Amino acid sequence: MPRVLRIINRLNLGGPTYNAAYLTKYLAPEFETLLVAGMKDDSEESSEFIVESMGIKPVYISNMQREINFTNDLKAYKEISKIIKEFKPDIVHTHAAKAGTLGRIAACNNNVPVVIHTFHGHVFHSYFSPLKTKIFIGIERFLSSISTGIVAISEEQKKDLCETYSVCNKNKTHIIPLGFDLDRFSTNTESKRTDFRKKYKLDDDVIAVGIIGRLVPIKNHSLFINAWKEINNQYNSKVHAFIIGDGEDRQKLEEHCKELGIIFNTPEKQIEGASLTLTSWIKNIDWAMAGLDIIALTSFNEGTPVSLIEAQAAGKPIVSTDVGGLANAVIPELTALLSESDDLQTFTNNLKRLIDDKSLRKSLADHGPAFANTHFGFTRLVNDMQILYNQLLMDKK
Repeated sequence: MPRVLRIINRLNLGGPTYNAAYLTKYLAPEFETLLVAGMKDDSEESSEFIVESMGIKPVYISNMQREINFTNDLKAYKEISKIIKEFKPDIVHTHAAKAGTLGRIAACNNNVPVVIHTFHGHVFHSYFSPLKTKIFIGIERFLSSISTGIVAISEEQKKDLCETYSVCNKNKTHIIPLGFDLDRFSTNTESKRTDFRKKYKLDDDVIAVGIIGRLVPIKNHSLFINAWKEINNQYNSKVHAFIIGDGEDRQKLEEHCKELGIIFNTPEKQIEGASLTLTSWIKNIDWAMAGLDIIALTSFNEGTPVSLIEAQAAGKPIVSTDVGGLANAVIPELTALLSESDDLQTFTNNLKRLIDDKSLRKSLADHGPAFANTHFGFTRLVNDMQILYNQLLMDKK
């Protein structure tokens, strides 16, 4: 059977880990897969429990880390090359930027027949300075030229890669959306909801709004907090916000709440009368999703927003900024109300609409599950990838 060496930047919570895990687990027995992973940052929550729950034992490369460090990166490259020589893969499939750089160069230098890279997002705007962005675009153009195939996770992302930034050739770029096991978001929802709201002392009539993700600049949580200031002033005890996640921006966001006079809870400290709770990471996110009434997202840039796919599977209405591949991950006006990037007034107004209108919340919620399960189930992901692998292997014969 063909062998696949799958290389991922690091096992931190998010869509790439699920993508790599499902493909590693469920492409068998047609393909034998070895999963290789770098090391997560200390500020990130580990997602090792995801692969462990599937019985997957990754090979870890300690020198493959998020930050650019030429000494560590060279060591990681040599480790990958050694694995390639020992495992002898027919396909090397890389996920995200660092793995994509080191893995693709190593694969080409070791004459691997098929080299594939998945863009789970991109850093071509809102991340770095214009000069650094230009350098990264140049690097990705070179890496695309030595790749057999490129996987974009949405139509919008393919447009960015092939047209807006001219990084990839259209003919070798294939759209394969992410896939997830979404069943847990529709099972035992009432008991999960009761348990969540009991833990956080929420009355039944309180509307709980949650934003889920890493606390990093690209996620623009400040927009959510600014909107919450106005929401809380208007609705007071009828609403409560949850910021679920953690990261380098946590202290900055707590200071921002203090500046705006927003009383908030943290895992370390509970305050009477708080209207916002920072929970840090919650692994059983289906439990949290059941307890929430509205799911928000405020990012400057997104590949495929996992939290919004899960929200739709859970039957939750969405309020979000319209960035990156987001419009391909929701149905505007049917499952989500969207606003332009960093548009505080429209975002706030959309959130108010959902808080005020129970029937609108229900309408958006009702359209979500069928859309999410049809477009983002893991069986569809596995089938699509199997077809692509066989196609690229056949072309090499």
